[in-house]
Amino acid sequence: MYVKNNMTVNPKTVHPDQTISEVLDLMQEFKIHRIPVVSDGKLVGLVTQGVVTENSPSRLSTLSIHEMNYLLSKTRVKDIMIKKVFTISPEALAEEAAFVMEQKDIGCLPVVGEANVLLGILTTSDILKAFVNILGYNQRGSRVAIQVVDGIGVFAELTKLLADHKISISHLANRDTEIIFRCDELDQKKLRKLLEANGYNIVSIQ
Repeated sequence: MYVKNNMTVNPKTVHPDQTISEVLDLMQEFKIHRIPVVSDGKLVGLVTQGVVTENSPSRLSTLSIHEMNYLLSKTRVKDIMIKKVFTISPEALAEEAAFVMEQKDIGCLPVVGEANVLLGILTTSDILKAFVNILGYNQRGSRVAIQVVDGIGVFAELTKLLADHKISISHLANRDTEIIFRCDELDQKKLRKLLEANGYNIVSIQ
């Protein structure tokens, strides 16, 4: 599972010389919270909703709406943008991206190629969608979790058993001593009977 297969391509961007008012308009129109700052196709910064809020006049300010809007129209992106931006390659694993985002406590990673050219953006929403797709949550079939003793041939034995009974696995994952898979068998009673008859301890079938 690679970043390039899960990122948002052609994300909305702004130029360093654009105003904060324009940024706010983009965020509101497209319901986004983070916008890469690009100059000549290259990533030079990142502007987020949090950064904009920090650099906007407080609602408790004595400034009038007209004065606040005037300030926002005069403040440039380059004056408030995040300049030290964590990025990732499109060839990196999505798991690596998730790890970086968790470790750095950030909500997105601009995806860049050679010479820092912006290719896309990967957000926490994209990571969540990828996780959902790994186990085929929205796909037809049964989701099964079984407990196994870790060792050589564990996956082979399970897949052979299901294949021998004409049951196809569409998604497969494991966690510690638990294997989770989705298959095309809709008769869950039949599935449970087959697995238990072959010594598998079933955690859940849904």
